[in-house]
Amino acid sequence: MESLIRVLALVAFLFPVLVDCAVRHYKFNVVMKNTTRLCSSKPIVTVNGQFPGQTLYAREDDTVLVKVVNHVKYNVSLHWHGIRQLRTGWADGPAYITQCPIPTGQSYVYNFTITGQRGTLLWHAHILWLRSTVHGAIVVLPKRGVPYPFPKPDKEEVVVLAEWWKSDTEAVINEAIKSGLAPNVSDAHTINGHPGPVSSCPSQGGFTLQVENGKTYLLRLINAALNEELFFKIAGHKLTVVEVDATYVKPFKTDTVVIAPGQTTNVLVSADQNSGRYLVAASPFMDAPVAVDNLTATATLHYSGTLANAPTTRTSPPAKNATAVANNFINSLRSLNSKQFPALVPQKIDHNLFFTVGLGINPCPTCKAGNGSRVVASINNVTFVMPTTALLQAHFFNISGVFTTDFPGNPPHTFNYTGTPPSNLQTTNGTKVFRLAYNSTVQLVLQDTGIIAPENHPIHLHGFNFFAVGRGLGNYNPKTDPKKFNLVDPVERNTIGVPTGGWVAIRFRADNPGTLTMF
Repeated sequence: MESLIRVLALVAFLFPVLVDCAVRHYKFNVVMKNTTRLCSSKPIVTVNGQFPGQTLYAREDDTVLVKVVNHVKYNVSLHWHGIRQLRTGWADGPAYITQCPIPTGQSYVYNFTITGQRGTLLWHAHILWLRSTVHGAIVVLPKRGVPYPFPKPDKEEVVVLAEWWKSDTEAVINEAIKSGLAPNVSDAHTINGHPGPVSSCPSQGGFTLQVENGKTYLLRLINAALNEELFFKIAGHKLTVVEVDATYVKPFKTDTVVIAPGQTTNVLVSADQNSGRYLVAASPFMDAPVAVDNLTATATLHYSGTLANAPTTRTSPPAKNATAVANNFINSLRSLNSKQFPALVPQKIDHNLFFTVGLGINPCPTCKAGNGSRVVASINNVTFVMPTTALLQAHFFNISGVFTTDFPGNPPHTFNYTGTPPSNLQTTNGTKVFRLAYNSTVQLVLQDTGIIAPENHPIHLHGFNFFAVGRGLGNYNPKTDPKKFNLVDPVERNTIGVPTGGWVAIRFRADNPGTLTMF
């Protein structure tokens, strides 16, 4: 009898662990799928034939195993955008950074544990331009018995925003590389895979969000677009922002969300209006002289009991260059900073880095359309050269000649970053990394430049969350601007938009060893 009691006690002790820490298995078949949008069809690369791809569900502390089988002609790798990958850097996904890509006909199992995270993230291809159609949501639920720090919604809905090209996106980027010029902009934006009716294709339907009067819905918004920041709004309804990039924020109400590529935003919307149909709109935000896709994607919020042919209450999206609307949203974001979810902002800094982010022009004898030149991206005047051996592999096995450790912590040349550019616009090509000591603290200022044109730049830090402690227009002033930093409750993110003609300052602790990247 005593031994039976001991066994029962042991089972009772272990049972919560077995329940709370599950192993989730997924199989992702990468296949071609003929798809029609904008009244024209083309084959696209998908996961399991879906666009957008299926949602990956897990709970905090779960282990996730995803077997990816490549059935297409392209090499493939998948990135779990925002998952910290603590001690599982091999599973992060960027091709030739943390892994070799998966060849045609081969498979690879991504194995990672979601530690200390809950909320909305995304997965996407991380090679070539395949992520234009190879992407989907990650929903990490809190541990069982742990409530949201906001009123529990009646229902949840994933809303993925993206872009659509009529052409093959690999042909689009290959032509840009060949010509030396910027790639063509997309032909439409999409909401859960659909542009909605447009003038060139009025017959195509859009996504419909079904709601019931009196209920509250949690919308998990994801910007899976390649290039463009987007505004999101619903006619006649306020949105209560409760989370960004899988971190809780102090709730606030808004009628417009701005969301950069790679970012996520969770909002509560109450079905508190008269029954009917209400327009949902996703439109571009670009406050620089840069070409963007001007087409607004539309969907419908549809109250139950409303006839399908009932008139739709419409809304006007913000102007494309509505900087004030974007700034109002961004400046309203604050970490929840509660006892349960504190904002652990580094107060003392070990590494003080300053990175200029922008463009350059390098020689390209074969680029006829570019008159013998190619437009390139650079950070601190360094244009990254993709290696053929994965950086993490080279680091772990001590393979020499793959990368160098001389990435500059400051710009090699000082100039008026947001003013008149220097006469020499050529960059340095290289596969360079910057080494950080484990557990050191970092302040990184990201400064936009006016070379060719100022532009907002989404930057994602793999393997880390960071705190956005400050931002501003013009050139960063290291003497005066830090005095205005928010070191108490700044928003915590994994992806940030560097403002057009401005700068943003982030802080983080380098507590995740390995070769991790910033894109």
